[in-house]
Formats: sequence, structure tokens, C-alpha cells
Amino acid sequence: MAGSPGSVGNFPSGPLKVEQKKGSVLSASYIVYHFSTNGISVATATGLTHPLDVLKVRLQMQLVGQRGPLIGMGKLLSQILKMEGPKAMYQGFTPALIRSVLYGGLRLSLYEPSKYFCDRAFGSSNFLVKFTSGAFSGAIATALTNPTEVLKVRLQMNSNVEKRGALREMRKIASEEGIKSFWKGVGPAMSRAAMLTASQLATYDECKRALIRWTSLEEGFRLHLISSTIAGAVSTLATAPMDMIKTRLMLQRESKKVGGYRNGFHCAYQVILTEGPWALYKGGFAIFARLGPQTMITFLVCEKLRQHAGLKAI
Repeated sequence: MAGSPGSVGNFPSGPLKVEQKKGSVLSASYIVYHFSTNGISVATATGLTHPLDVLKVRLQMQLVGQRGPLIGMGKLLSQILKMEGPKAMYQGFTPALIRSVLYGGLRLSLYEPSKYFCDRAFGSSNFLVKFTSGAFSGAIATALTNPTEVLKVRLQMNSNVEKRGALREMRKIASEEGIKSFWKGVGPAMSRAAMLTASQLATYDECKRALIRWTSLEEGFRLHLISSTIAGAVSTLATAPMDMIKTRLMLQRESKKVGGYRNGFHCAYQVILTEGPWALYKGGFAIFARLGPQTMITFLVCEKLRQHAGLKAI
């Protein structure tokens, strides 16, 4: 990175001006720094919160097609540890980590360019522009990385599958269900990712601006912590139903006994009809327990890495 640290991170003025001479919009170093800092931050958060993701998937698959009392997160955790052992809490960890680098790196890296071009196109960078930019970034990133998510939830749901290993399970899915099965649930997954990224990044972005404007907080740990906590709560409320539908569709093979879900809307309808409206929030506490800390860790690590890399704050 030649020049001052700030020259790399300022998207509209730094790398853009440098690369205009070469006829390019973005420098290679800008892309590498952004993708790597974003990917590493999401991977760090994923590694620390993965057991909660396993619990979330197991909770979402309770009483498929039935109404009845649900097992709580604490009881389910004790059952898994007793029957499957501590290793079960890291089932599907390898595809989860690969996905976090690819998906996390893409969705966060696409946000700022999307916001910049929306700003240039519409002459504004208000909340709606930020929300739209986040939605676009999340949807594209998920569409490209959905196979890793399918593999992850398959491994998380079944300890016998985990023993076969990720590569063998990939070959099994491809041979028995076809390549298209890796894009099971891609519609709800894209909707969830669009809403997640939009609510997460737009809320974090706006919270930071508002707190800097109306309080004595300045760019730093306290500002990032408060903003990321609010963003985590908002994104959980917005995405929990879509997360639940996505999980059900991706585990379609395991749910044949209750009939196949044709698409996300049909899945939502069947879940509400057979399990009740609140079933869409099955695993909701586990989602918040995971997504809240994950959001905080992601933004805290990302902001620190961006600072060290010479990039400006989000």
C-alpha cells in the first residue's frame, strides 16, 4: 500500500483516483484487503459461535409437521453432549468455515461498492440506499456459496453423516440427489441473506453515524460494540423465519415423511398450518444467541483489521 494508510480505504477517492490512470475502477490491493479482512472477521466469528449454529439447526428441525411442546436450548444441549459427545457441537465446522470466508468476504466486500454506485446513481446515501446495497450484496454472495450451506446443515443434523466426512457427503448428495440439490433452499437462503446483510450492515452503518452525531462517542471500540449489538438484535428479528424455512428446505431429504416442500412460500404455509405461526421462530433464541455475538465479533474484528490494513472504517 503506497502512500498514507487512508489512501487505500477511501473507496470514492483513494483507490479510485489511483486506478483511473490505469483505466480501472478498483485496485487489486483494495479488493484483496477488503475481501481478506472481511473473510477473516466472519470466519473468526463463525469459529467462536458454531456450537450455537448446531443447536439452532437442531431446534428448527423439532417436531417437523407436528404441534407440541418444544425442547429448550439448554435441554437440547445436554442431550447432544450426553448422547453424541462434545464433538457433535462442531459438526459441519469445515464447510461452515469455508462458507464464512467465501460468503462473509463476498457479502461485506460487495456492500461498499454497491452503496457507492447507488449513491452515484441516485445522488443519495440514505438508509434505503444502504439497505438496498446490503440486500444485493447478501443475495449475490449466498447464490454463489449455497452448496457449502447445504453441506453444513446436512453435517450438523446427523452425526453419522459427519463421520463420513464432508467430501464423501458431497459425492453422496451429488450421486443420489443430483448437482441441483446443492441449491436446495437457495430462494429463502437468498432472501434471508439479503435481509440479514441489509439489516445488519445498514443498521450498523446508520447507528454509527447517529451515535457519532448525537453522542460523545468517536470511532473506536465502544462505538463499534454498541452499534454491532443493535445490528445483531435487528437482524435476528428480521431473518429468523427465513432462516427456519431455509433450514427445512435444505434438509428436505430428511423430511420426506411429512411431504416435500415445493418452495419457500409452500414451506412457510405448511409450517404455519401444521405447527403454528410461532414455529417460524423455532430456534429463535439460539439464532439470537448466535447472531448477536457473531455480529459483534464480526464488526469488532473487521474494524480492527481494516485499521491495521489502512482501510477506513465501515
